[in-house]
Amino acid sequence: MAKRRIHALVILGTRPEAVKLAPVVHELLRRRARFRVTVCATAQHRLLLDQVTQLFRIPVHLDLNLMTAGQTLDTLTARLMLRLSNVLRRRKPDVVIVQGDTTTVLVASLAAFYQRIPVAHVEAGLRTKDRFAPFPEEINRRLTSHVADFHFAPTRWARRNLLREGVPASRIFVTGNTVVDAFLAARKIVARRPPRIASLRELDLRGKKLILVTAHRRENFGAGMRGIAEALARLARREDVEIVYPVHPNPNVTRPMHRALDGLPRVRLIAPLDYLQFVWLMMQAFLVLTDSGGVQEEMPSLGRPVLVMREKTERPEGIEAGVCKLVGTNPAVVVREAQRLLDDPRAYRRIAHRGNPFGDGKAARRIVSILARELGSA
Repeated sequence: MAKRRIHALVILGTRPEAVKLAPVVHELLRRRARFRVTVCATAQHRLLLDQVTQLFRIPVHLDLNLMTAGQTLDTLTARLMLRLSNVLRRRKPDVVIVQGDTTTVLVASLAAFYQRIPVAHVEAGLRTKDRFAPFPEEINRRLTSHVADFHFAPTRWARRNLLREGVPASRIFVTGNTVVDAFLAARKIVARRPPRIASLRELDLRGKKLILVTAHRRENFGAGMRGIAEALARLARREDVEIVYPVHPNPNVTRPMHRALDGLPRVRLIAPLDYLQFVWLMMQAFLVLTDSGGVQEEMPSLGRPVLVMREKTERPEGIEAGVCKLVGTNPAVVVREAQRLLDDPRAYRRIAHRGNPFGDGKAARRIVSILARELGSA
């Protein structure tokens, strides 16, 4: 007698969620004899999400299209709860799969819990232990851990965090991070067919070192963004660098960056890129300055150093492995640490080329195999 197919509802709302869930969706689809898949996009971030779903050919079966201009966390949360609850009542999945720590993740998990539907949390167990950093993500992921049934921890460190919070060991599975799966797949595509970036068509890196920048975290709004902008302005005085910064469209990011950096030589503020374009830029970069989480996990696969412009990170594995370094947003510190890597080959070698502590590219396969085993015996 054939086993009943497991109905998996995958919910995603932002570009990072789509990148990290793409390998899981494709693995579920590959095992279509065992799984029936529904993908629901909340479109918490509209344009950036669409870029990734198109790139990775993620079939979006339900699009809630919830993003509004100037949306606040409270209104977004309320709208997500109402719409996702309706989806769950109509679709009645066997499991809801979420990734990370966005508002979409928290609300989807809580809505599923209300209807007694098991929740599988991909990238579980990340912690800074500061409830306001990152904000609101630290609380989102902590609360999600209290309602999730399957905890897919990317590393042993993340597993220890969950154990300390009382999550049963039998419900925690160390899988590696799916972002490494996605990144390695994208890198192969880029190597075969480098993408064109119209805004960088005149970029000439001969004799130059490319500094790639991403900065958009909510806790850096205000003084943090101004500090980052000042650091970039100082670094741009060097004639041996080119700084490329795909600027997040949030006005709290665009305003201070354009005010401080427009017109400066060797600084290119460009529109957000699609994922393949961004992967190509990472492959060209000598050094990355970022407050992003995903970039901390991706760049070690290229053997390039990452300076993390935050006071705390929920990914200390990169710091411990020596492939990332916390520098905060004080411009003097950011400039000092960047200059050290730009000028001292030995310092550069110490932080680069150490391998990736976050995964081996097989996380999605492990996650789907575990779900098939655990849900198949239910």
